[in-house]
Amino acid sequence: MPERLNIHDIKKAYFLGIGGIGMSAVVRYFISIGISVSGYDKTQTPLTDALALEGVFIHFEDNADLFPSDIDVVVYTPAIPVDNRIFNYCKSLDMPLLKRSDVLQLISENSFNICIAGTHGKTTTTAMVGHVLRDSGFGCNAFLGGISSNYNTNFWSNANNVCVIEADEYDRSFLKLSPDVISISSMDPDHMDIYGTASEMEDAFVAFSNKLKPGGLLLYKKGIARAGEFKAPMQLSFGAEDSDASIHVDSCIVNKGAFEYSVTGPGWILDKLCLHMGGLHNVENSLVAIAVAKFLGIDDDRIRSAVASFKGVKRRFEYIHKSENCVYIDDYAHHPAELNALLKGVRKMFPSKKCTLIFQPHLFSRTRDLAAEFAESLDLADEVILLPVYPARELPIPGVDSSLIAGQMKSKVSLYSLEEIPEWISDKMPELIITAGAGNIDTLVEPIRKILISKAC
Repeated sequence: MPERLNIHDIKKAYFLGIGGIGMSAVVRYFISIGISVSGYDKTQTPLTDALALEGVFIHFEDNADLFPSDIDVVVYTPAIPVDNRIFNYCKSLDMPLLKRSDVLQLISENSFNICIAGTHGKTTTTAMVGHVLRDSGFGCNAFLGGISSNYNTNFWSNANNVCVIEADEYDRSFLKLSPDVISISSMDPDHMDIYGTASEMEDAFVAFSNKLKPGGLLLYKKGIARAGEFKAPMQLSFGAEDSDASIHVDSCIVNKGAFEYSVTGPGWILDKLCLHMGGLHNVENSLVAIAVAKFLGIDDDRIRSAVASFKGVKRRFEYIHKSENCVYIDDYAHHPAELNALLKGVRKMFPSKKCTLIFQPHLFSRTRDLAAEFAESLDLADEVILLPVYPARELPIPGVDSSLIAGQMKSKVSLYSLEEIPEWISDKMPELIITAGAGNIDTLVEPIRKILISKAC
């Protein structure tokens, strides 16, 4: 990264991969401080449409002739293909070329930072922490890896120089942050294309934990691998159902689709909490938000009110349609541990309904490395429809496709294309439908919703 770069000296910025959920949060930060932004993405999406409405010029053709001539800095996603023509043209220019993580490094060097890490659970937890700080009046800048249902955005700003940041382990990006508070919810094997081994990935999380500033707070999931190597002077464990954790749930009931519970922490009890979200894992996520709020001295009643008003994150246990006859949930789950939590949460909320899951595997390498684990998690559903693997940044790997997972499953499983799903839904009309995955499976959400409404489900 170029030395002495000051974000406030930037007048115009160009983003490569501008439609990425993490990239677009940085785009919105730039807009908030008066920087003019343009960029490229290979696909037009509702998110790129939203950015366009916010004044961002975006093109979808990989053509270096479309690159503006008066740009001060280029921000790019590490997932950009190496043969991208605009990327290679930008590398030939004498100007700063930064990854998204470089920008977050510059931002976090001069702020109080609450950094939420983990191979899963971090997006909802980040959104929940950001919401509690915003709703309580404490105030923060929030950089999310998903769209907050409360505010319909993945970024918001505030005069209070506090940042809530989703700390991404991909490409070791989180090692560039300057955290005052760290939460680590999980370290399950993932991104083996980056790390090579689970041990290498865990090494990165341990290194991240050791970046905590003096006087900071480390929160970690009770029982997480290598917690004994965390060196932070102030550290607390959390676990919804583990009474040995520093922060845990004492009592919890489901009432009309909401969790009502109390939480015990070191020297304090917070009762009469209500979370209007499915999944006990989301109750556990709330423990982090509550612990952060207590650490910052936020009033208990304001914490209760904020938790109760939290609406979640789009594509995280999101109810798309809910009636007596049919329930449709959409979720971003793309790792076996995430699918496990999702399906167990659905089972708890709807124990008598037959569960049909439509899943799109994401990345050939992840499918290859975790096929057995995917099969075990997916078997928690009654019926599974597997879509083709979504390649994202990868080229196909010989012998790796969705049948690699299907062949190890015990549940009823079928292979369908994305285009065949609406007709299948219309014909079968399952009583409990889940769509899950991190690729383009979200394009099914509106067609399925319309079918359910048209059938008066």
